[in-house]
Formats: sequence, C-alpha cells, structure tokens
Amino acid sequence: MLSKKTKYGLKALTYLAGQMDNKPVQIAEIAQHENISQKFLESILLSLRKTGFLGSKKGKGGGYYLIKNPKEILMTDVMRILEGPIAMVPCVSLNFYEKCSDCPDEKTCSVHALMLKVRDSALVVYRNNTLADLVIDRS
Repeated sequence: MLSKKTKYGLKALTYLAGQMDNKPVQIAEIAQHENISQKFLESILLSLRKTGFLGSKKGKGGGYYLIKNPKEILMTDVMRILEGPIAMVPCVSLNFYEKCSDCPDEKTCSVHALMLKVRDSALVVYRNNTLADLVIDRS
C-alpha cells in the first residue's frame, strides 16, 4: 500500500509541475489545494528539496519550486525517495538487497519468484512515467 507520505509527495510535486511560470509556491497554498496537513507537507517538501527535486526561496514571494523539468523527473526516483525500496521484500531489491533470514534458498523460494515479477512490473510502470505524465491539463 502506498504511504500517505508518498501520496502527498506526488500530489505536491504534481501541483508544482502544473504551475505555468515555475515561481515559488507557498506550502500553505499547496496544502490547501491538495487537502494535505501543512505540517506533514513541510517535512515531505524538505526531503524533496534535500534530494534535489525542489528548490526553495525564503521571504516575500518565497516557497518551493521544481528544479528540474517535469519530463526529467522519473517516477522510479520519486518513489525511491518517498517510499523507499520499490521491491516488497528485500531479497528482490535492486538497490537495497538483503537476504531473507527465514529463506534457505532464494532459487527455490516461491515468494521470491513472485516478488521478482511484482518488482519488475512496477519498475516498468515507474520507468515509463515522469512527473509530466501526472500533470492534468487544467485549462
């Protein structure tokens, strides 16, 4: 299940990507428009800023803005930052691999085989979608 952090992060990124002029947007505006707790949104936007997706400007006219073009922001990157590993179990993770302590042999494990398929299908979706693909034309 998708965490609220990831869901709200995607909504906030999509809202920012939908701004025509890419000017800084205040947290309160995003929170109100997307129905997200402002306090929770602050921590999400801070982590997205630290990882290089967003920039921020302080003071009058300040807020958050996208650093990259939405077409350059892959969903694989967003999901890994907000949600963590894409794989549902550590033994099939590409970036966070760990052997399962209760599994004697991955090659014969039915769960491992199934989770490889789940991971691979999720990666196809994430790799073939960018932030630009999530933006709904509001004109």
